[in-house]
Amino acid sequence: MYVRHALTAAATAASVLAVGLAAAAPAQAAEYSSALKIKGVQYDAPGSDSNKCSGGNSKHEYLTIKNYSRTATVDLKGYVVKDAAGNKFTFPATHKLQPGDYIKLRGNYGTDSDAKNVVYRQNCNFIWNNDKDTIYLDKPSGARADVHSYTKKSNDRDGNGYITYHG
Repeated sequence: MYVRHALTAAATAASVLAVGLAAAAPAQAAEYSSALKIKGVQYDAPGSDSNKCSGGNSKHEYLTIKNYSRTATVDLKGYVVKDAAGNKFTFPATHKLQPGDYIKLRGNYGTDSDAKNVVYRQNCNFIWNNDKDTIYLDKPSGARADVHSYTKKSNDRDGNGYITYHG
């Protein structure tokens, strides 16, 4: 009985340790089973930040989302992009990404275009922080499609405000 109790206690301790290690892992360490992935982010728009709708530069802040499937077309309608603070954008309309295709989600107001691979957030505010943030891409079901955290110091070695995640 002592051996059985000791083995159960050891297994419980190992389980607790495994859960603790999983919780401590960085967000971007997980690989999600999704055709859509965050290809990259221009988190710091060139120039001095100005979220004025006319003359501002929030349209130069963008997130590139790519369909990495070789066969499946993916409709973005209902997909959600959000940051660590909970600011979010939900794709309201059908935007179908063919295999290998991408779309840039830009700040500011504009006309969405499948031909030009662009969707505008219809909001002049910046969404990504210039020093650090986390980018979440969620499926319409609420399941996670992709996530990446960044810090300017660690992830943007050339200092151009752009980070590539999936090539």
